[in-house]
Amino acid sequence: MEESLRDPGSWIEGIIRDFLKGSPDNTLQDPTGEKAFEDMIVGFSSGDDPLFDAYKEHVGPFHWTPWEIFTRTFPERVAAPDELTVISWILPQREATKADNRKEERYPSERWARARIYGEEVNVKLRKQVVAVLREAGYEAVAPMLSPQWERKKSDRFTFASTWSERHAAYASGLGTFGLCDGLITPKGKAMRTGSVVTRLRIPPTSRPYTEHHAYCLFFKDGSCGECIARCPVGAISKRGHDKLKCLSHLRPTTADYVKARYHFDGYGCGLCQTKVPCESGIPEGILTS
Repeated sequence: MEESLRDPGSWIEGIIRDFLKGSPDNTLQDPTGEKAFEDMIVGFSSGDDPLFDAYKEHVGPFHWTPWEIFTRTFPERVAAPDELTVISWILPQREATKADNRKEERYPSERWARARIYGEEVNVKLRKQVVAVLREAGYEAVAPMLSPQWERKKSDRFTFASTWSERHAAYASGLGTFGLCDGLITPKGKAMRTGSVVTRLRIPPTSRPYTEHHAYCLFFKDGSCGECIARCPVGAISKRGHDKLKCLSHLRPTTADYVKARYHFDGYGCGLCQTKVPCESGIPEGILTS
């Protein structure tokens, strides 16, 4: 408790780091027990950050603010938005996972498919761990993506969206900006998983070294890239952006059938647009950051 009050940001980072380093759950569930993730970056944003209200206009009125999901979870608690913090993290894919997927042209590598399914299971357990430690220390906390009230929504603008977006939480928390394929380009790259927790604990917000949501994408900077277009095996990415329906139809049933037949587990994945591109493992050269 003392550490959480003295330096809450470092305390939270320690919870996440300790989980990745020591939890037996951090595995790709392959025969060797290979770790899913080794590295992480963490950011924070305030529950009263105007961006969360702006998401209601940009994403849809159904998108929760931190205060909305907090009060839905703890209706008996009275909390002001500025008492809340969004904790957001990035889990970069391991080099071996990225290297395997760089070689692929249509289907995911086995490591990538495992990272998509079992790696996300690790991310779910990490969300639960962060919530559990916070609650044990006396701070109400909720992982919005794990709330039984979380749901997908149809969107006239984006085809489909949801009541909480991990990537938008990460953007608000200073962790990255969006690329042409809709992936989040972070200081550790676009090949990653992301998660978040909302808690009633004031943590100083992470500075956002950008003011535009495409700031780290070379295509939007000067048109000098677009390599993710060529990497997509089904033409779901173009200069107009990301066609979610084409992308989804490739994931399921196409890659699901492939993963089952080739790797012998129930899963799916692709990630070709996240690998063998300039933003795979960091912010591309030529992008100025402050």
